[in-house]
Amino acid sequence: MARVKGGYRPHRRHKKVLRLAKGKRGAYHRLFKRANEAMLHSLWYAYRDRRNRRRDLRRLWITRINAAARLNGITYSRLMSGLRQANVALDRKSLADLAVRDPRAFAAVVASAKAAPEPAAA
Repeated sequence: MARVKGGYRPHRRHKKVLRLAKGKRGAYHRLFKRANEAMLHSLWYAYRDRRNRRRDLRRLWITRINAAARLNGITYSRLMSGLRQANVALDRKSLADLAVRDPRAFAAVVASAKAAPEPAAA
């Protein structure tokens, strides 16, 4: 029986994988098998790190808010609790942006959190 090499579809898939592995070093951009491994790993890392980026940014925002809050004489947890009590609907991203770009506005937000009534003790 004659050998069947596949033809157009496998060739197109190999070209696609090699195109995705462009920029890798050594065999990882030349040989299909190695390029396919590299491509699968890189796609998985990209998927994972898109989620990790959100986690890292949230940590950064919290750190910035905490630093700015302490400059205004309040801790992060008391600030967030006060904002909830005062019904101030600002997310961490916008609070961190305020803290960095407009300290006066952030101080006003902190003042509203400080003026909010204390939550009832459980």
